Amino acid sequence: MTTLLREHAEQQFAVEFDELAQADNRSRPPNWKLSPWAVATYLLGGVLPNGYQIIPKYIGDRRLMEVAIATLATDRALLLLGVPGTAKTWVSEHLAAAVSGDSTALVQGTAGTSEEAVRYGWNYARLLAEGPSLEALVPSPIMRSMEMGKIARLEELTRIPADVQDALITVLSEKTLPIPELNTEIQAQKGFNIIATANDRDRGVNEPSSALKRRFNTVVLPLPATLDEEVSIVQQRVESIGKTLELPAEPPALEEIRRLVTLFRELRNGLTLDGKTKIKSPSGTLSVAEAISVMNNGLALAAHFGDGRLHAQDLAAGLVGAVIKDPVQDRIVWQEYLETVVKERDGWKDLYRACREV
Repeated sequence: MTTLLREHAEQQFAVEFDELAQADNRSRPPNWKLSPWAVATYLLGGVLPNGYQIIPKYIGDRRLMEVAIATLATDRALLLLGVPGTAKTWVSEHLAAAVSGDSTALVQGTAGTSEEAVRYGWNYARLLAEGPSLEALVPSPIMRSMEMGKIARLEELTRIPADVQDALITVLSEKTLPIPELNTEIQAQKGFNIIATANDRDRGVNEPSSALKRRFNTVVLPLPATLDEEVSIVQQRVESIGKTLELPAEPPALEEIRRLVTLFRELRNGLTLDGKTKIKSPSGTLSVAEAISVMNNGLALAAHFGDGRLHAQDLAAGLVGAVIKDPVQDRIVWQEYLETVVKERDGWKDLYRACREV
């Protein structure tokens, strides 16, 4: 068993990639490890001709994933857009792993991301000793991907300052990275492309220029359409993370996951599932990712401070913190929801009492 806390997708699903490569007899774009069909099968799951079962990595609209994969086979970059918790980073990692066999060419966008992270930097000791040279140049993940014909990932595009974003325009339009200090350039090899992610909540923070937007094909990832879809996602990810962390607790019962997801969906939508009661929504997103986090936190409490089985009090401890982001307004919303919905719902009395005690 691996001792790594978190394996990259290409490590965790290496056996699946081998099986897919053996079964994949369709045409592959230059430098792709798998054909677009095999990449879609890897992402969405399926049964191979030899009977091997590929587990789904993304549960949702198949056409969205097909559009994303097809975009990477063209000369346009891919922008995954959506609210927090819609699996943008998850999808970008698995797409890069399936296409290039390497998901590690990553630039994490922040307010402090510099142009060097997108283009290149310098080894200043060698620069001072020898002057500008290719040996003194420190390539960015994007530059390395251009040289090797692989997929580069750019997380949180709208968190990056506008002047740094615009350094991508030449890369995306001309497929070259100029190095004026050396009077040369790096030309992208076939197979190179960029997958960027952006958060709906960050619109207007560092809005990409029109020139940059035109270089991307945008795919909007929605929240899960149905309760069952969201429950399936949470169940799969909780079981996977629990195995990785080796939590000595029983997997949560499906009913506990359904109860948590129901609660999140109602607060998120401002309406109970039966459509009869309008409720206020808190300031947080209450995304699928947060539901997974609450469930894993509850399992850790049950494993180390309980009897190994997930109970309402284990769930409530993380649930309250996930809902109440604003200590004043969100607390009012949460108390109202507890009294009008949770308290009156059959089978939820234990959760009501546990939440009241936190």
